[in-house]
Amino acid sequence: MKPLIPARKTNAIQYVIRDIILLAEQVAKSGKALYYLNIGDPNVYDFKTPPHIIEEIHRAMLSNKNGYAPSSGVKSAIEAIERDARKKGIDNILDIFITTGASEAIEICLTALLNPGDNFLMPTPGYPLYTAVQSKLELEPNPYYLDEDNNWQPDINDIRKKINSRTKALVLINPNNPTGTVYSREILLELVNLALENNLLIIADEIYDKLIFDGKQHIAIASLSEDLPCITFSGLSKNYIGPGLRIGWGVASGKTNIMKDYLEAVNKILRARICANHPGQYAIPVALDGDQKHLQENVLRLERRRDIVMNKLKNVQGFHLIKPEGAFYAFPSIDVNDDNHFVTELLRETGVIVVPGSGFGQKPGSNHIRIVILPQEEMLEKSLDLIIEFYNIYKTKFLN
Repeated sequence: MKPLIPARKTNAIQYVIRDIILLAEQVAKSGKALYYLNIGDPNVYDFKTPPHIIEEIHRAMLSNKNGYAPSSGVKSAIEAIERDARKKGIDNILDIFITTGASEAIEICLTALLNPGDNFLMPTPGYPLYTAVQSKLELEPNPYYLDEDNNWQPDINDIRKKINSRTKALVLINPNNPTGTVYSREILLELVNLALENNLLIIADEIYDKLIFDGKQHIAIASLSEDLPCITFSGLSKNYIGPGLRIGWGVASGKTNIMKDYLEAVNKILRARICANHPGQYAIPVALDGDQKHLQENVLRLERRRDIVMNKLKNVQGFHLIKPEGAFYAFPSIDVNDDNHFVTELLRETGVIVVPGSGFGQKPGSNHIRIVILPQEEMLEKSLDLIIEFYNIYKTKFLN
């Protein structure tokens, strides 16, 4: 029997956040201690899922809510998501559906819209899920740049130049992963106008919308126009410290006559894949309507850890960091020739695991690393000291 040949569409799929773990496993075998600054999983560190969420899932399982759920989700959970969306100013809601994490919702919505050869505008830097979906659907890459000189806000002129006859959607990640930027009202309004002028669906990934620093306000782009065709994504993974629960959702908004056929296509896929985790869905009303005190506590912890990163790197020649305003990441530029090489050597020599900026996309000629700011403060400080110490050695060895 001949070896099985994988589909061409898998050739370009990379997920650098987890791919680097393969090297980390090799390094660990040498006995070197590892310092994980690579994966945005709060439960790996000192963040815990609020007990009332866990208790509600347990109750649902004991009540035998272990069979199939409706394809779009259970009624009480959908109603809670609608209440939360209306609090954010999203009033023209057409549909709500619950999925296996926000990532499934995003993939379903792109699949229902795009044919091979089409494209969507992908933020760069941005989360690698989107490039993986792009490869699976055999789409043409169409990245747009975030402007590092403008606090990593979307570059409106760059977006405008890249819209073509096969562009069907515009992806926003707000707050952004990996930069931690929160988009301004002015930029969001410009994006609304661009989408309306060019018949684009907005894919609004707002999974970190309740983790905002320094008293800033997060604005849901769907709240800025009742005409805007938009699907807003969120879930329990980040705000509610439950990534392994795999509970996410999408809120579709806009005009019925624009969205009707498309949303039927989305629901065809939802029905074909049966349902999301049934007992987990009962945590949604408890999470969204229940005690929110963990959010304030977690934001304060993340602000302190963000400040540790800022203070450690601010005087290091060769690093430049735009202050993160939300989520759990810092994305400093670094003066090296190849961020992949730097990250690999850093891991081998120090055990510190960060992610190369090239895994998220970046402007040609620039180099960055993504640092997860979730670790406990002592570990974060030690890891940063190791990065800085190694960078000084690396410059002498590789850059002179």
